[in-house]
Amino acid sequence: MILCLVEPGELSLEALAFAQRLGPVQAFSIDAGDAYAPGAWAAAIVQLVAKHSPDAVVAAASDRGQEAMAHAAARMDLPLAANCTSAEPGNPWRVVRQRWGGSLLEEATLSGAVKLLTVAQHIVEAADPVAVEPFAPELSEADIAVRIVRREEPPPGTVSLTDARVVVGGGRGVGSAEGFAVLEELAALLGGAVGGSRVVTNLGWRAHADQVGQTGARIAPDLYIACGISGAIQHIVGCKGAKKILAINKDPNAPMLARSDYAVVGDLHEVVAAVIEELRR
Repeated sequence: MILCLVEPGELSLEALAFAQRLGPVQAFSIDAGDAYAPGAWAAAIVQLVAKHSPDAVVAAASDRGQEAMAHAAARMDLPLAANCTSAEPGNPWRVVRQRWGGSLLEEATLSGAVKLLTVAQHIVEAADPVAVEPFAPELSEADIAVRIVRREEPPPGTVSLTDARVVVGGGRGVGSAEGFAVLEELAALLGGAVGGSRVVTNLGWRAHADQVGQTGARIAPDLYIACGISGAIQHIVGCKGAKKILAINKDPNAPMLARSDYAVVGDLHEVVAAVIEELRR
């Protein structure tokens, strides 16, 4: 039997689909108070393992899933295979997982009485929702010593990068923080969100929360419009889950163009302005 940790959002449904390939699945969510505490989630996983004696525990490779499973692995003195793209039960289990931000795949074996895995983002189609069993663990003060105490909510009506069906991304080629105004306009017309490359956030043109890439958000929109982005591997890691990619760049040799389904070679400000005009018309 496979235990699958379910959080709100599509990533958990992807992890559920992955787990269903491995055997019968019991999905559970953790009820450990309003504030997220990694120690509390780890305690819940440990207690669920003791209660059900599963063959494996699977979670999405989200920030919370990765952190909670790492804590649980440490408590149970078990190995954790993170960012898995496939798993084959056996003795030992064989797994393939992403390394170096997804730039290479590693074949490995996984041992231990209970196999602990997190599922790489956007590598399987999400499963249909299933019945989820809530679980309230027995917690100590130490389990909740580290927890979220405050949240910074985005402005009302804001579309998040991870939920947006269309993402308009900007890189160094945008030229300045003010240059993102035209990208904001395009995203608004398409009901999407605006993101940026790492260099853009390093320059202070956009907040880190807007970064798409290995050390930022990993997105999977229907369409990603990359404006003035060269296409470093770290950025590709963040956007490769997009169903379609349109690149706009004045450099015909930019790596981003080779990674795209569609490409326009030209000044991004002129091209985006023309697209906006056509959309408004």
